[in-house]
Amino acid sequence: MSAIWGVNFSVVKYGTQVMEPLAYNVLRMTLGAVVLLALATWRAGKRPSRADLWRLMALGVLGHCVYQVLFINGIALTRAGTASLVVAASPATIALVARFFGHDRLPMRAIAGIGLSIAGVALVMGGTVSEEGPGHLSGDLMILLAVICWAFYSNWLVAITQRVDAVQVAAWTLVGGVIPLIVLATPQLLRVEWSAVTPLTWGAVVYSGVGAMVIAYLLWYRGVHRIGPTRTSMYGNLQPIVAVMVAWIALGEVPTLFQGAGAATVIAGLYLSRR
Repeated sequence: MSAIWGVNFSVVKYGTQVMEPLAYNVLRMTLGAVVLLALATWRAGKRPSRADLWRLMALGVLGHCVYQVLFINGIALTRAGTASLVVAASPATIALVARFFGHDRLPMRAIAGIGLSIAGVALVMGGTVSEEGPGHLSGDLMILLAVICWAFYSNWLVAITQRVDAVQVAAWTLVGGVIPLIVLATPQLLRVEWSAVTPLTWGAVVYSGVGAMVIAYLLWYRGVHRIGPTRTSMYGNLQPIVAVMVAWIALGEVPTLFQGAGAATVIAGLYLSRR
C-alpha cells in the first residue's frame, strides 16, 4: 500500500501537468470504480444492506470526492515530495479523530508523538513558503484539508468494515465519490484534446486508477478491518520516503533541507506514537 501510494504522488503530478487536474482525476477514479464493481460482483463476500449501501456512497462523497478534489488540485500546485510529507500526518490526524470517536485511547506517549508529527508538517509547510514562495503553500493547505477529510472518513467506516466485505466497501464508496466528481469535472473533460493524450499519460491514468484506487485501497480497507484505522495508517511511514525518492528520480525534485528536517520530525513522531 505504502509503495503504491508513494509512487502515485509522482504519477499524479505528471498526469496533472499534461491534463487538467479534475479531468485526470475523474478518468482514473472512473476506471477504478469499474474495476472494483466488477470485483464486487464476482467476489463472494458480505454484501451491504440497503441502508449500509447508502451510507457507503454518502461516505464516498467525503472520502473520494471532497478528498480527491483537494488532493488532486493541491498536488498540482506543490511538489510531489512535499505533498507526501503533508500526507504523512494522516496517522496523527486519524488517531486524534479516533480518540474523539472513542475508537482508540491515546496514552501520553502517543499524544507527544502526534504533536511532533504536526510540528514536522508545519516545518515542511514553512519551508515551502521560504523556498518555493507563498503560491505553493495553497497546495500544501489543500493537501492538509484532504488529510483531515480522510481521517473522518476512515473512522466513520470502522463499524461498516466489521460487517461488509472490503471489496464491497471499496467499490461503493468509490462509486459514491465518482458520481458528483463527474459533474464537477465535466467542463475540464470537454476541454481535453483527446488526440493529444499520449500513451504515457494513459499509462499514468491506469496506474493511478487500478494501482492506487483499487489494489492499494483494498489493502487499506483490509488493514482497517483487521487492525483498525490508526495502526493501518502507521504503516504509511514508508510512503513519504518512497514518494520523495521517486519524485527526485522521475521529476527532478531535489529534496530540500526543510523536507529532510520535516520528514525526520514527522517519522519520529510516528515512531513515538506507535503501539
